[in-house]
Amino acid sequence: MKQSLQLRIGQSLTMTPQLQQAIRLLQLSTLELQQEIQTVLDSNMMLEIPDEESTKKEQDNTEKNASPDEKTSEGSQEQLPDELPIDSTWDDVYDLTGQTGASQNSDAIAVDPGSINSATETLQDHLLWQLELSNFSEKDRAIALSIVDAIDDDGYLKSSLETIHEDLVDHLEDLELDEMVAVLHTVQSFDPPGIAACSLQESLLLQLKLLPSQTPLLSTAIELVEDHIAALGSQDSSKIKRLMNIDDETLTRTLTLIQSLNPRPGSVIEPADTQYIAPDVYVRKVKGLWQVSLNGDVTKAIRINPYYQSLIKRGDKSKDGQAMKDHLQEARWFIKSLESRHETLMLVSQEIVRRQQGFLDHGAIAMKPLVLRDIAETVEMHESTISRVTTNKYMHTPNGVFELKHFFSSHVSTDTGGECSATAIRALIKELVSSEDRKKPLSDNKIAAILLDKGINVARRTIAKYRESISIPPSSQRKRIL
Repeated sequence: MKQSLQLRIGQSLTMTPQLQQAIRLLQLSTLELQQEIQTVLDSNMMLEIPDEESTKKEQDNTEKNASPDEKTSEGSQEQLPDELPIDSTWDDVYDLTGQTGASQNSDAIAVDPGSINSATETLQDHLLWQLELSNFSEKDRAIALSIVDAIDDDGYLKSSLETIHEDLVDHLEDLELDEMVAVLHTVQSFDPPGIAACSLQESLLLQLKLLPSQTPLLSTAIELVEDHIAALGSQDSSKIKRLMNIDDETLTRTLTLIQSLNPRPGSVIEPADTQYIAPDVYVRKVKGLWQVSLNGDVTKAIRINPYYQSLIKRGDKSKDGQAMKDHLQEARWFIKSLESRHETLMLVSQEIVRRQQGFLDHGAIAMKPLVLRDIAETVEMHESTISRVTTNKYMHTPNGVFELKHFFSSHVSTDTGGECSATAIRALIKELVSSEDRKKPLSDNKIAAILLDKGINVARRTIAKYRESISIPPSSQRKRIL
């Protein structure tokens, strides 16, 4: 093959570091963005968060610089006295807890008691505390520790007793399964009642057997749980009454006793950590109009330090001067990327609110169909940009806090030629289920028929899919005797 030189003209898209930074900031959540801003503040000397005190000092310095006889050549504040006045004490000036110290020193950070997470006792800690108070031998103590380690957050054994025995048999001499059973019974007497059970049936029986013997219908409840747990789970009242030969009143009182038990005994001790969501935008109705505003904590202004920036103007071409110039350029791009993120988030949020005013006024039933392309065409952006700006971003509305993705859903055609969003259909299903007769719950076919009467043609399989997406069990599991 003969070699030759050819000239070709082509176009290619190159992502500059600045564009990559802007895209990365756009898809960060609120908490991630705050962490990113703090990281940049720590690494870039040119960036700072202005406060009222520093702004006031700059204004004062500007005014004082107008009087050269009162200032030094650097325009700094007068030198502090070597000693404090004799009528002042250390506590008067540096006490951060009192009003005087807090007012004189605005840099003092007030501690929010609600932001401090106190140490909480876990289920394992609670069981180990009782284990220490029990009179166990060294061998039994090792067995009890293994049993406690195998208990999950709900209070049930994650592993069978045989599995625990296999793990311990190589470490403890002459370990018999009967010894394991004896120690397990002791652990099952710990608080909370029903702990260390292998199944729901065993946990309920443990709780029932710990009740006082004079409890009404206690023996009937034990018989029902021990011999007819399957009929109890299927809510088959006729079968239960036939097998136990009891009337309706006795069955009702027995079920009331069983319902007073805790199916998840470990949840009484194990506290659930509260997860907080910081909304990116707030939606409020002002004078009949819905208005959108960004979260002030997220849009907290950062700026370039004016003092360091002034040093660059006097700087030379030394290594330190070039480093400051590089930091200044990075700071400018970072601020520009932040402003671009806020503007894009504001535009998209305003368009979502404009299209979903029915949801804000009437709830999820009035949600309109909406896809990313609809917003992208209106704000003249790419769908990928809309996807990034709506992921892990939350909107605070009078109806609650929702992810921006929540306002996008597919549509189902109605008999009148209109469209109904999938979110509205899920809300209708939830409303129908909440008002149904618990003894005769609505089947998926019945729900589909009711929606068809409202002009919404949805297949039974679609109803089942929507029902499962909002964690509603089928009608057979929703049936209740009481």
